[in-house]
Amino acid sequence: MRRFRISGKVLLLLTILVNVYVLSSAQSGDQILDGIGETGMVARYIFNGDLKDWSRNNLHGEAAGSDVKFVNDNRFGKVLSLSGESNAYLTIPADALTDLESLSISGWIMLRSQQPGQHLFDFGKDGVQHLYFTPAGNNGQEGTRAYLASSKERFASTAAPVTGLNKWVHIAIVFDVASKSLTTYIDSKPAGEAKNLSFELTDIFGLQTDEQKLYIGKSFNAGDPNLNALIHDFRIYRVPLSSRQVAGIFGNAKGSINEGSVNTRRKKEEDVLPKFAADEKQLYNTWLTRVPDVKVETETGNLPRLPAYLDGIYKNGFKGPKIRVIWPAAIDNASVSKEGKDTITGRVAGTKFQPRAFVTIRALKKTTAPSLKLSVFKLEEVTLKNDLHDHESKFIENRNKFVNTLAKTDPNSFLYMFRHAFGQKQPEGAKPLGVWDSKDTKLRGHATGHYLTAIAQAYAGTGYDKSLQVVFAKKMDTMVNALHELAALSGKPSSTGNEFVADPAKVPIGPGKTTYDSDLSDEGIRTDYQNWGVGYISAYPPDQFIMLEKGAKYGGQKNSIWAPYYTLHKIMAGLMDVYEVSKNQKALDVASGMGDWVYARLSKVPTDTLIKMWNTYIAGEFGGMNEAMARLYRLTGKADYLKTAQLFDNIRVFYGDTTHVHGLAKNVDLFRGLHANQHIPQIVGSIEMYRVSGNPEYYKIADNFWYKAVNDYSYSIGGIAGARNPANAECFIAQPGTIYENGFSSGGQNETCGTYNMLKLTSDLFLFDQKPEYMDYYERALYNHILASVAEKTPANTYHVPLRPGSVKQFGNAEMTGFTCCNGTAIESSTKLQNSIYFKSADDQALYVNLFVPSTLQWTKRNITIEQTTSFPNEDNAKLTVKGNGKFDLNVRV
Repeated sequence: MRRFRISGKVLLLLTILVNVYVLSSAQSGDQILDGIGETGMVARYIFNGDLKDWSRNNLHGEAAGSDVKFVNDNRFGKVLSLSGESNAYLTIPADALTDLESLSISGWIMLRSQQPGQHLFDFGKDGVQHLYFTPAGNNGQEGTRAYLASSKERFASTAAPVTGLNKWVHIAIVFDVASKSLTTYIDSKPAGEAKNLSFELTDIFGLQTDEQKLYIGKSFNAGDPNLNALIHDFRIYRVPLSSRQVAGIFGNAKGSINEGSVNTRRKKEEDVLPKFAADEKQLYNTWLTRVPDVKVETETGNLPRLPAYLDGIYKNGFKGPKIRVIWPAAIDNASVSKEGKDTITGRVAGTKFQPRAFVTIRALKKTTAPSLKLSVFKLEEVTLKNDLHDHESKFIENRNKFVNTLAKTDPNSFLYMFRHAFGQKQPEGAKPLGVWDSKDTKLRGHATGHYLTAIAQAYAGTGYDKSLQVVFAKKMDTMVNALHELAALSGKPSSTGNEFVADPAKVPIGPGKTTYDSDLSDEGIRTDYQNWGVGYISAYPPDQFIMLEKGAKYGGQKNSIWAPYYTLHKIMAGLMDVYEVSKNQKALDVASGMGDWVYARLSKVPTDTLIKMWNTYIAGEFGGMNEAMARLYRLTGKADYLKTAQLFDNIRVFYGDTTHVHGLAKNVDLFRGLHANQHIPQIVGSIEMYRVSGNPEYYKIADNFWYKAVNDYSYSIGGIAGARNPANAECFIAQPGTIYENGFSSGGQNETCGTYNMLKLTSDLFLFDQKPEYMDYYERALYNHILASVAEKTPANTYHVPLRPGSVKQFGNAEMTGFTCCNGTAIESSTKLQNSIYFKSADDQALYVNLFVPSTLQWTKRNITIEQTTSFPNEDNAKLTVKGNGKFDLNVRV
């Protein structure tokens, strides 16, 4: 940051020209089925008595008629039976073909007729654009065949021998877009392949979901016979399965339906990227002659912070880039337990250089951390504007896509599952959301929290269009009034005067049940809200919270759960966001009531149980509940909320154990291999905990994590996650600094909601310590990931932004009718794009210009206007025009 002082008693107009330079200043219990991370799976139909999708996407099948039946089988138990009659086939939702990197389909089939033309499946737009599989030949062509056909008169197929009758055969078809190949596997062995294909997925399936039809057991061609066969465990993947993964599905078939769940630190996905010898020179290091050693200092108990990059010495005085050094990363702090010296030897990929870090370990001093120096401007104080050439910036483009689509949404869709949980009548015309908020999905309600935040931000930020502000004001009122009415029912006598349970810690098992369960079907859901404890609000009954306390794991069965506190964090954060922009007391009351409910339960849970809960894969994901409860304490001053926030400390990751022996508080990385966005929001919560508690350990947790995440785990665009080891696209890589070796998952990299949370953490840290590297990273991730995650003409957005060769971005949720986690954070990101352009000092005596974005700041307390005119990043200059009276320090990142 450079600092300028602006002064003058009557300062009417001042223009400053600024040249812009960008400075570079798994988890155990994971759902990895048959060696494939769950993010790669689109749908899984076991067909053991129903047509349900066992993946987290709930894309349930639908029978076309009564001839779809289930029969008993000696090998697989109950299986699907299709008779070959005209109405004996299935359809599955077209959403199964969205957000694909490539496409793999596998399943078990027992063919009962050799009649040619039968289709195991036929997926596509019509009889011209489709992917299909014929197990007994087709159109005079013998053998088992997979076909690709597009509207551009391109055609490809693979051929293999017919599999025979009345025996189980495993089929897998892999369409690998990047390698331009189509491969058929029979019983795990490659049986046919077509190469050098010129197809794109859109050539086959079209651009719109409503254009797609997905049949199992039926062909698009009306003259073809329907399938006469038994089917078991039919799966759809959005990634190209490797031969080893296909073999894993085949080989594990004798196990249970959940077999394949592994400890991610022990399993490495098959490498498909180019391999190099450890000392094979790459690009710049051909000219590298030496990497000097470095000296660092630390204090006892704290691992040293080692530089990720060192200056290199090049031939002939050549000035090359800094050199990435991979240091060994300890999992405890034994090496710094006492004063003295230590030497750590690193390595430089593609060379034999081993630079050393000479560490001096000094006596531990009293722990200190910086104070809160800056504050943010309200969203209504910053307005985006056109660029230097009067063109809409990418910021305005994305904002308008999201704000205008949000304005058309129906709040009743986001309230639908809340009313369903409480057994209340739906308003006429109300339609439920899909995807992760559909009826059977255990995470339902998460999008409602994101929606509350988005409409609050949209309300605050649409001062440029008062009619839009009115629209969002009405939506906020509708949402808050409905949630307030539902929350008021919990733990109180019903209208019929039945018995009730007011104490959240004494919620009984549901009526007619023998145990707590997560059944959300119309037939199975409990709606006895009078027994749920005072203050309860969610889109499902309280069972999932209770089941987590009792050790439930993540999954799709009735005895499994899906991150109840994750959903709750979104709801509570959204309510507080509405309160802060509208001062609607009802919003704060609902959040406070649920805060009381959580405290009543968790304050009685033993610490050892809490540790297990918060370290349970996905089930124990709590988003930023520590942040939410700390913020609720800040808004209300109620001490119980701060106590509750402390109960969400992830003790293992933060402190190593209950004695606080190490962990992030002492710079020990215990988050490697874990689910990335399960943990980033916890770190965001730690900085909020520092803000309200003043405990410096919380600051050190956030500071140490940020340094490691950005330097050891982030991709070039600023995103995080996407591991091949562990084999899960949502996990941190297994070892820090090894992105190429352990990253670049075939299922995608750079989970968009992970970057959303990294930006929150980055801006929060900058409020305490104004390091330029914070905003350098913020800019990199904002431009290269967040802005780039939105489709060209709609607010559809990415889940991952893949960087593997041949990958393409996939966008979803253009109509805001079905949300994943990343669709949820997207409506937040794009309604607050102006929130970090400018900060101010806590005493309003200094201004910080963090980003170069065409915008106008109304510094209300100083009665000063700042106009920024720029076309950055297309041009490297910006103009600041300051209007008003007064004197202040101006800090510009250059």
